[in-house]
Amino acid sequence: MRLLPSVLALGLALAAAAAQGQLKPSPRFSEPSILPPAPPAAPAAPRPAAPPPKSEHADLERAGQTAAHAWLLLLDSKDWGTAWDASSQVFRQTVPLPAWMDNIPKLRDPFGAFRERAPVEAAYRKTLPGRPDGDYVTVVFAARFANKEQVQETVTTVREPDGRWRVTGYTAR
Repeated sequence: MRLLPSVLALGLALAAAAAQGQLKPSPRFSEPSILPPAPPAAPAAPRPAAPPPKSEHADLERAGQTAAHAWLLLLDSKDWGTAWDASSQVFRQTVPLPAWMDNIPKLRDPFGAFRERAPVEAAYRKTLPGRPDGDYVTVVFAARFANKEQVQETVTTVREPDGRWRVTGYTAR
């Protein structure tokens, strides 16, 4: 019986040495393990995706996107007149108020009540066909409405001489 505490002490010492990496298995002899095999290591947690490279115009794109989103909120609340007033000078010259007030409800009302919207992309440009050179941001939004689950809204904003971003174009389909 005196042998048991010695064997137990030796086993504990060997286990401690093995845990510290001090013991290496002999190439000629290895004891079969009485312990069940260790479960496979859990796969490493996926690394978060690297953020997309920052556009040199990211601040301008963000400003244009913010203006576009604020303007869309006016449409969502059916505040057509305020949306027209908040649009760019070129927009107001191109789309007379009576035409806007007649056509925008025809475009938006069939969609039903607004549910949600998320920006898909924003792109900065210095030129647009048929427009004077300037700072333009076109933002594409994916939107959901009560009567139509998938609506793509494209809003183009322009930075006007007073420095404010205003909507100069809108489509929804």
